[in-house]
Amino acid sequence: MVSSSSWAGYQKTAAFLAAFRGLPKTSALIIALGVGTAVAGGAIAPHPPTEINLTMAYQPPVFIAGGSPRYLLGTDGEGRDILSRVIVGTRVSLELTAVAIGISVVIGTALGVAAGYFGGWADALVMRSVDAMLSLPTILLALMLALTLGPSYWTVVTVLVLVLWARYARLMRGVAKTVRERDFVAYARISGRSHGWIMQRHILPHLVDTMLVFSTLQIGLTILMEASLSFLGAGVPPPTPTLGQMVQDGRSVLELAWWVSVVPGLVIMLLVVAFNNVGDWLRDTLDPKLRQL
Repeated sequence: MVSSSSWAGYQKTAAFLAAFRGLPKTSALIIALGVGTAVAGGAIAPHPPTEINLTMAYQPPVFIAGGSPRYLLGTDGEGRDILSRVIVGTRVSLELTAVAIGISVVIGTALGVAAGYFGGWADALVMRSVDAMLSLPTILLALMLALTLGPSYWTVVTVLVLVLWARYARLMRGVAKTVRERDFVAYARISGRSHGWIMQRHILPHLVDTMLVFSTLQIGLTILMEASLSFLGAGVPPPTPTLGQMVQDGRSVLELAWWVSVVPGLVIMLLVVAFNNVGDWLRDTLDPKLRQL
């Protein structure tokens, strides 16, 4: 005879597996390849990404007449291997995205929870700061910081965090404000629990699903912002390759060597679409209201 606990565990496992049947497999595969490439990085790159060989400049990809198996995706104007630069550039883009989103989650969630739970002047202060930050043009802010601090890895992270933390704070504030009105929070207050204990035990657990879904959807946006900054020269400076910088490098030679811009541009597009598709699936899976539709 099956015990009630075993049956509950079986039901949870079955629900988990059923939800994964709807996972967009192509998008998941693209993400897995992107993350695997980012983790391996230079270890799987066939050539050093900064190696210059002017005698092989604008070598076409192997599937085009004149291409060489030595350079599967061709070379740029300095003879650097496009495939190797895309591999390392993907690692840089995903690493920047992960660091920026991680910092933004911590800052935005802390401020959003405080604003939603306490209300009053704390809520007003945080939300006015959020409104002010969201009103600033991202690209203009990035260029100002790049001119002030100089283009660098941490300049890009700073710009991305300044943009993203406000989005998290606004969303988490709304969820925290709703949870604050629930009966179990009132009972915890009556029992004498501290504000910190209530936020840690009752507020934050209710934010996990929302935080996870929103973060997945923000990955694509963050990759695009990082690529835009690199394209405008406000990103990670050379010789470190980034996808946006590679698109910029080939912009003036599209007719002569289209692969210099198109290949990294396709990688950006595939990553953004894949993360957005998985984010949409995750939202539909974790939202019980959507599962009932």
